[in-house]
Amino acid sequence: MKDKQRRSPGKAPPKSGPSRTSAPLAGPSRSDAAVVPPLKAGAKPAAQEPHGQRSSSRPQPASPRPSPSEPRQEALAPVTMRPRTGDKPAERVPVILETAGEADYRLVDSGDALKLEQYGPYTIVRPEAQALWPKSQAPLWERADAIFTGDTDEDGMGRWRFPREMLGETWPMRLLDAEFYGRFTSFRHVGVFPEQLAHWRWMKTQVEDAGRPLKVLNLFGYTGVASLIAAKAGAEVTHVDASKKAIGWGRENQALGRGESLPIRWICDDAMKFIQREERRGSRYDIILTDPPKFGRGPNGEVWHLFDHLSGMLDICRELLSDDARGLVLTAYSIRASFYSIHELMREVMRGRGGVVESGELILRESAGSKQDGEAGSGRALSTSLFSRWVPK
Repeated sequence: MKDKQRRSPGKAPPKSGPSRTSAPLAGPSRSDAAVVPPLKAGAKPAAQEPHGQRSSSRPQPASPRPSPSEPRQEALAPVTMRPRTGDKPAERVPVILETAGEADYRLVDSGDALKLEQYGPYTIVRPEAQALWPKSQAPLWERADAIFTGDTDEDGMGRWRFPREMLGETWPMRLLDAEFYGRFTSFRHVGVFPEQLAHWRWMKTQVEDAGRPLKVLNLFGYTGVASLIAAKAGAEVTHVDASKKAIGWGRENQALGRGESLPIRWICDDAMKFIQREERRGSRYDIILTDPPKFGRGPNGEVWHLFDHLSGMLDICRELLSDDARGLVLTAYSIRASFYSIHELMREVMRGRGGVVESGELILRESAGSKQDGEAGSGRALSTSLFSRWVPK
């Protein structure tokens, strides 16, 4: 219940969620993953890293020379796309995939470069540059439980303000039968990107209707909500993220839903290096989800630039698809490009494989619409990201 998560102002917020002294869950071998140890009793959790180590567009001060114990910054070697023959897949454009709300999430209202969302028991205000219009439900904003303040850049540092009562760091949520923890991080994110629900519903249907256990690869998998949804539907999941904190959060989510027995490999590794090894091993997957950042760093200082490395990454992903694959999904955030850019790239990558490439935008639909000027007001659409998805038919 909502009230159980609160305490009186002036007192330290409670820490809900799993015990940080519990033993780590079983994971992959050390050749593929860094084991995430539990925090010692009484230790404070470190500040959360942003999804995929996304960088701020604001210029950063020069970093001091790293000590010998720190990982060196290593630019990933570019991977050249292999020449492909045959016809390009058919196309469906533009495709708008919409999320209007699901169980513990809904977009309540937006406007004035802000958005008001419902995450489980809490209403939360965060910056949203795409919301160019005015707010339509002013009284609802006055009852917000948490407001992110500070840097308005994507993944910029900031802090949370709790205008009503202090809230705990985490709270439980559920989407598509997957249980997980929301968390107030210093990078405005709360542990889930709800616009991805459109992809997750599609994936869940593919897994449930396959008649066999599908193998799912979740690259840049963040806190593992998609991995949990796939595993609960019956898939064997490999989850890859470069952030140890994100992997640890994913394990907490798995424990929350008593899903320790679910077939998920949690791998802390650079995504490009991992898929290159998987190609050499001859590994194959039936569904690949990839949600790369515009810019990021791997656990050993590897540097990722989307415009430099995306084509090579997708080229390797094609090689990892099984003969009876169900789909390859790409989502792109915060880039200066049209969805046609990634659409045409996906069609070139999948040349000769048949099927269809469908591309467009992911949007969130407001649950309460404005009824000004006599309009019915079905709720405004908030664009969040671009996507391209190859499917076999």
